[in-house]
Amino acid sequence: MLGIKISHIEYPKSQETIDISADAKSVRLDIYVEDGKETVYNIEMQTTENRNLPKRTRYYQGMIDLNILEKGDNYKELKRSFVIFVCTFDLFGEGRHIYTFENRCIQNPELGLGDDTTKIILNTKGTMNDVTPEIKKLLNFIDGKEPEDDFTRELDEAVQSVRKNEKWRLDYMTLQMNYQEKYEQGIEHEKEKTARRLIELGRFSIEEIADVTELSVEKVKEIAELQPV
Repeated sequence: MLGIKISHIEYPKSQETIDISADAKSVRLDIYVEDGKETVYNIEMQTTENRNLPKRTRYYQGMIDLNILEKGDNYKELKRSFVIFVCTFDLFGEGRHIYTFENRCIQNPELGLGDDTTKIILNTKGTMNDVTPEIKKLLNFIDGKEPEDDFTRELDEAVQSVRKNEKWRLDYMTLQMNYQEKYEQGIEHEKEKTARRLIELGRFSIEEIADVTELSVEKVKEIAELQPV
């Protein structure tokens, strides 16, 4: 798909979580791998249509770069990177199986910026003849169709094996619970942040703030007491 030969793949972690600071939005990447040529690949699955996806690719790219570059390192240490989203919908509505984006000069599209970053959106619902038959069979398989070649049959067997693995299912359920907990914590954090802003404005009663944020009156009072005078 990328038109490059990958001789060796390294898995720094089974699932990379990038958490730059306590106040920054953390990112949990589906697949984060490196090859033997100083290239990083981030691959994500997206099954629900989300128009914010282009900005997500931008955010993921930035977080990956911050994760690679230690404080004080030279910018030349940044690795070539690919952020790839595999979508079960056509985000741009052009019927392509693959949309590839690089930073180029508007005045001269032949002139690339040379920042070694590429963002790719794959579409399992593509209708054009724009990828190899092998890639098309893989995207069809991801889209829920029956395997059509040895590779997708091998993938199908792996999927069936995982589904029968009780330990994996338990690990998956535990991971999902952790995701849900993080999600709920994030919502709670946003509610509390909104409550603090409303308290700072001084125009609303405790009860009104509780009603707007869906926090308890007691929780809003607690936040108000912690606000600096």
